[in-house]
Amino acid sequence: MPALQRVFYFYEMKEDLLHFIWKYKKYPVNGLETTSNEPVYIKSAGIHNHLSGPDFFNAQIELNGQLWAGNVEIHVKSSDWYAHNHQEDRNYDNVILHVVWEDDIGVYRKDGGQIPTLSLKNYIPVQVLENYQKLFNVKNHRFINCENDFDKVDGFIRNNWLDRLFIERLEQKSVYINELLRYTNNNWEQVLFLMLLKSFGSKINREIFVEIGKSIDFSIIRKLYKKPFQMESLLLGQANLLEVTIDDDQYLNELKKEYTFLSHKFNLIPVFKSPEYFRLRPMNFPTIRLAQLSAIYAENNNLFHSLIENNELDFQEYFKEGTSQYWDTHYNFGKNSKKGKKKISNSFLNLLIINTIIPLKFAYNRYQGAQDNEGLFKMMAKIKKEENSIIANFDKLETSILSAKDSQAYLQLYNNYCTKDKCLDCAIGASLLNVKV
Repeated sequence: MPALQRVFYFYEMKEDLLHFIWKYKKYPVNGLETTSNEPVYIKSAGIHNHLSGPDFFNAQIELNGQLWAGNVEIHVKSSDWYAHNHQEDRNYDNVILHVVWEDDIGVYRKDGGQIPTLSLKNYIPVQVLENYQKLFNVKNHRFINCENDFDKVDGFIRNNWLDRLFIERLEQKSVYINELLRYTNNNWEQVLFLMLLKSFGSKINREIFVEIGKSIDFSIIRKLYKKPFQMESLLLGQANLLEVTIDDDQYLNELKKEYTFLSHKFNLIPVFKSPEYFRLRPMNFPTIRLAQLSAIYAENNNLFHSLIENNELDFQEYFKEGTSQYWDTHYNFGKNSKKGKKKISNSFLNLLIINTIIPLKFAYNRYQGAQDNEGLFKMMAKIKKEENSIIANFDKLETSILSAKDSQAYLQLYNNYCTKDKCLDCAIGASLLNVKV
């Protein structure tokens, strides 16, 4: 049995591999023929389309010496054309070449003309198929597909890809920021307020914390500048965290009284449910995080512009305010705890920089038509890497994760490529198949 057929015997062809082969021309440049024995030369593979419609736009194909420009559709089998009802879709009328692995049926246009078909089955190097089979063999890995060969990838390729992943992660976060920007009518100060609420809410309460922010007209936050007690009663009241009865808790009762006044004055409606405490460490309790945030905004009236204008990592001064004295001995109402200041820790501040300040700087730069990526790179390179199970597993692969810039890039790699088996869209996976992305 020929080597190529031997590989195909134990491997079921996938369409994503055919896309990869076509896009990066992993087939002979010369000597190609259609299934009708017409000489075919690929001048341009076209632009890869990830949305609906043909797989590649604006390809240039020379058939029998005549140059054609149009679209290319790719399937494992020719019959998939009809299985996907492309014959009924006008978007496929301009397909000039049907690229398949196996030609099992002729495909025709509405006018009766047959679409030229190129079967790649007999043209693909065995090594490409063997490497792909190895990459996706689940018996060979436990963490990511390429873990056994991860350290074999050229350092320049990997580092360049990680830089691109870091920017990609910021672009992804910018999507949410732009949504908030539309919601707030381009009020960047309010966007920061909502983004900080999301970060202060952590994974458990981030959604409800954002809803708390949206339930308050931001002009009210402005009006409570230099009024820390009123600010605290506002946020805790809007979070439904004052809806408890403890007769001997004087501070709680004063907050409730103040919130009643504010709610009538500003016609406030609290959120539909209270934040969660379950599975949270005491420092992440919603009472503590909202008390911290209220103290920050009681002392900073133009926080966004202060952070944007600061191109160093000296953000501590904007988040140095501690909570009111009551929280020195409490994590929740009515329950005394060991005395201690509830200031924002350095590790939590780093998370705020990583998840809020840097993404906002990136989005604001884009909004202003500027791109200071190098400045953001330098800032993130000074922050310690994040510690979690994903980063720990990458560390085992002899990677060099030294800073938050690195850890953010690796998180983007893992969440958007590794877990989704998008190895062919990844420079590391592509490198293991001997091709550059």
